[in-house]
Amino acid sequence: MSAPLVEQAPAKINLTLRVLGRREDGYHQLESLVAFAELADTLTLHPGGDDALDITGPFATACGGAEENLVLKALRALRERVEGLKAGRLLLEKNIPVAAGLGGGSADAAAALRLLTRANDLEVDDPRLAAAASATGADVPVCLDSRTRIMRGVGDELSAPLDLSPLAALLVNPRVALATRDVFAKFTAGQASERSIADVPCEAGAAIAFLDSYGNDLTSAAVACQPVIAQVIECLLAVPGARLTRMSGSGATCFALFASAGEALEAARRLQAKRKGWWVCPTMVGSVDRRP
Repeated sequence: MSAPLVEQAPAKINLTLRVLGRREDGYHQLESLVAFAELADTLTLHPGGDDALDITGPFATACGGAEENLVLKALRALRERVEGLKAGRLLLEKNIPVAAGLGGGSADAAAALRLLTRANDLEVDDPRLAAAASATGADVPVCLDSRTRIMRGVGDELSAPLDLSPLAALLVNPRVALATRDVFAKFTAGQASERSIADVPCEAGAAIAFLDSYGNDLTSAAVACQPVIAQVIECLLAVPGARLTRMSGSGATCFALFASAGEALEAARRLQAKRKGWWVCPTMVGSVDRRP
């Protein structure tokens, strides 16, 4: 029996998010600077035997039934494109909050595709891998190599990787789930920003100052769905050392950026003492370099 294969599935952080409009098929065109956190789910493949998915970890219950999980959807998408694809039993350790604006499901699906690539001796640039990622979900392609990029369109237009320095961050979720479709249902064209993102500086301090000119167009709509998000942002703005505060994705997770990991850790300690029911996670945000 082959040895188990393991992949990390880093949380996706939308450092910026701009809504460009809605297409005829109902999907929204977006522009977002995307980076990845040290916070990650862990996916393990035990090759051989019947396909199966077991889910453990602190957010396992919130995932729902395994059959609907994007991990198995990714497996099926790749199997449709690769004849004789070998798989097996998958174990997902769920550490990223679910329906939280952190792309956890997409990151898990991307990790599954990387595992299947390894198990079947496929090349990482095999076009069938990219096709399976797109068929699985809009955010899966950017999660395939977990490097900082500008993502446009419906997730199908990716810039070259950006050499952004790691950023110290504090992620906070008030433990409410928020469906993306519900947020877009509250979104109006008047909430859209007009400034396109380009020429992102690489140095951490300069990048934080640069990001201050951008935001997340979905924030107001998310607050309309879950007013507690406004409280999260207010608390993060008041934390000593916070240099930038935003919501990630369609919420409800928000983040603050700091000059150092020590400041982020101290901010987490202070906030956790005040808001014991919230999920609070200090981490680093940047790229997970998967180049050989």
